[in-house]
Amino acid sequence: MADTEITNVTEYEAIARAKLPKMVFDYYASGAEDQWTLRENRYAFSRILFRPRILIDVSKIDMTTTVLGFKISMPIMIAPTAMQKMAHPEGEYATARAASAAGTIMTLSSWATSSVEEVASTGPGIRFFQLYVYKDRHVVAQLVRRAERAGFKAIALTVDTPRLGRREADIKNRFTLPPFLTLKNFEGLDLGKMDKADDSGLASYVAGQIDRSLSWKDVKWLQTITKLPILVKGVLTGEDARIAVDVGAAGIIVSNHGARQLDYVPATIMALEEVVKATQGRIPVFLDGGVRRGTDVFKALALGASGIFVSKS
Repeated sequence: MADTEITNVTEYEAIARAKLPKMVFDYYASGAEDQWTLRENRYAFSRILFRPRILIDVSKIDMTTTVLGFKISMPIMIAPTAMQKMAHPEGEYATARAASAAGTIMTLSSWATSSVEEVASTGPGIRFFQLYVYKDRHVVAQLVRRAERAGFKAIALTVDTPRLGRREADIKNRFTLPPFLTLKNFEGLDLGKMDKADDSGLASYVAGQIDRSLSWKDVKWLQTITKLPILVKGVLTGEDARIAVDVGAAGIIVSNHGARQLDYVPATIMALEEVVKATQGRIPVFLDGGVRRGTDVFKALALGASGIFVSKS
């Protein structure tokens, strides 16, 4: 495997399967329940075809774009992925350095195995912070303040996880964070470790800590504790897109959580147009999930996205 020349993103999966412990690979690779949406996130892109125009001068191409006022090298950013040190000892440090070198934005997961301060210490870069809302709001406020102090530029509020999706591979594997790692942002709050459970340790952790009462009023609350722009991550309908605009969200990420939450929701690329139409250009709309090639990025942009986020899904 070591000598394999990688020519596209999809080829990483087979290499990861060979190199990673089964519990870790399955955590990164699997979706919820029947995994219909996981497959559909990919297949939906393949049903969208181009109508190419010809004899256009393409000798000078500019892929730079602006996201929330920040200039980046391309409309491709890094989505939050939890617990990256399970895959490599450098984990989120390496991702942060790579994003900075590529001139684009990294989103750090709340459940990272490196803290906001540690990621900031890797050097300059435009970084967003993905936020899960815990039952204890002091924990949330403290985390947001730390992200601000560490120079993060926006909050990506995940709104599709009042409870964890039923990820059957994690249940079978009794998934838990390896003992040598912690959820670094919560280490000092006694929330950094994950207990072993009779099903998925992460599902038990979420059930114990994450606020199931989260609603639109909490987006308003978040605006009272931070001046950072808030992206609402996990919107799939025009109705919710309109509410997001009304409550003052700075942008929307059309996301089905990498098909890891509710199965049988549409592929994000299929939900995109409805969301874009509903926002009427008032705020930018981004997309994650199922993106594997530049052609996928182009399809999302053509359907109205201002940019896309890539991660393990």
